[in-house]
Amino acid sequence: MDLRTRIALIGLGSDSRRDDGVGRAVVEALRARAFERRLPPEVGLETCNGEPARLVGLWHDADLAVVVTCAHAYPCEPGRVVRREFDAEDFALPMRGEPHSRVLSEAVELSRLLGRLPHRLVVYAVQGADSSLGTGLSPTLAAMVDRLADCVEQELVREWTPVAAVRPCHS
Repeated sequence: MDLRTRIALIGLGSDSRRDDGVGRAVVEALRARAFERRLPPEVGLETCNGEPARLVGLWHDADLAVVVTCAHAYPCEPGRVVRREFDAEDFALPMRGEPHSRVLSEAVELSRLLGRLPHRLVVYAVQGADSSLGTGLSPTLAAMVDRLADCVEQELVREWTPVAAVRPCHS
C-alpha cells in the first residue's frame, strides 16, 4: 500500500476458478470507469490471489480496507451479497462459507502480531455458483458486477464525503 493510500480496495480470489474471480472483476470494473468517475486519490485498487502476507501488505496502515470475495453457502443463492464490517477492536473472523475465510483469518492474525491492522475492515462476500477451473464468471455473477462495483464505490466515497451527500446502496 502506498503511503498516501488510506483506503485499500482488495479483490480477493482467483480468476482461473470461475466465480472465485468476482472480487477481481469488481476491482477491474472500478479501474475501467476511473476516467469517468474518479475515486478519491487516497484509494488503492488491488487484487490478491489469497496470500495472507500480501493482504497484510495491501491493507497495513489503512483507515479502511474493503475486501470483495466469493462465498459458497448452502443452500446456495448465487449472487447474494453479504456485507460484514469489523473495527480494530472486533476482528472476529472467519465468515462461514467464504472460501478465503482461512486466508482472511491468517491475514488478520498476522496483521495483529505485526501491529498492521487496518482501522476498519469491510468484507463483501458474494455467493458464487461455479468454482470449477476455468475463466469467466457465471452469468448470474457477471450480470451483477457493475451493480456491486456501484455499492463498493459508494462505500469508498462515503469514507471521504459527508454522509448526507451519499445515498445508501441496498442490495
